[in-house]
Amino acid sequence: MRAVATRAERLGYHELWTFQRMLYPVGHPMGPTYRSVHDPLITLAYLAGITERIRLGVAVVNAFLQPVPLAKQLATLQTVSRGRLTAGLGLGWVPEEFEAAGVDPARRGRRGEEFVEVLRMMWGAEVVEHRGEFYRISPSHADPKPSPAPPPILLGGTAEVALRRAGRLADGWVSSSREDLSGIAARIALVKSAAEEAGRDPGALRFVCRGVTRVRPEPGERRRLTGTLEEIRDDVAWLAEQGVTDLFHDLNFDPHVVTADPAEALRHAEELLEALAPSA
Repeated sequence: MRAVATRAERLGYHELWTFQRMLYPVGHPMGPTYRSVHDPLITLAYLAGITERIRLGVAVVNAFLQPVPLAKQLATLQTVSRGRLTAGLGLGWVPEEFEAAGVDPARRGRRGEEFVEVLRMMWGAEVVEHRGEFYRISPSHADPKPSPAPPPILLGGTAEVALRRAGRLADGWVSSSREDLSGIAARIALVKSAAEEAGRDPGALRFVCRGVTRVRPEPGERRRLTGTLEEIRDDVAWLAEQGVTDLFHDLNFDPHVVTADPAEALRHAEELLEALAPSA
């Protein structure tokens, strides 16, 4: 973590990203990327202490957690990092994680909307009081507030209803690792349309692409962000033309990283940090 974070900051990267996976059910086919995952917020708190400028993002924390303690954690992280946090939220999709959290996965979309409402109330209201369908808060103070301001909230999701929710409620949208990048412009347009319909400024939204990046030749029809370094750089420029405002290179799906010997994985990751740096 220290090696990647400090090198990325020196190379001019804008943001470091983490993700959440609480459990890996036995026999699940999701693959080795999700088999061993540190807590994202504790990781970002550690990185906040060893970096100075680079921003810190999570894509995503899932709404099967309880929003009040999460609001406190995110507010503290925003403060100790001096305002560098981006908070990505998702609804969750692994039944075993919902079961372990004691949360019913039914009506996840409505729960997610109320979840965002509670977070913003915790960060902004002098007295927090909430009586919703999923959450209850008796009149309380929730201090200190995040400083210098509440962190931006991004929402994930790929269904039309999720994209519209991001446009109505969030500060932007973050794609999933399974996103078909050939259609990302249409998804961005849908989020912007929903924002405009809600009376919000679509130009103020961020559109973050979780880029599954693999540096290797790919015969036949090539998946975006898989190929030579030159092809990947061209893909980055193409994604900006589609409306993507932020792209992070996710190396967790590269077998040279996720299933390699740790020293070899770090060596490969550091090579790609240099090759894909903004200055490059």
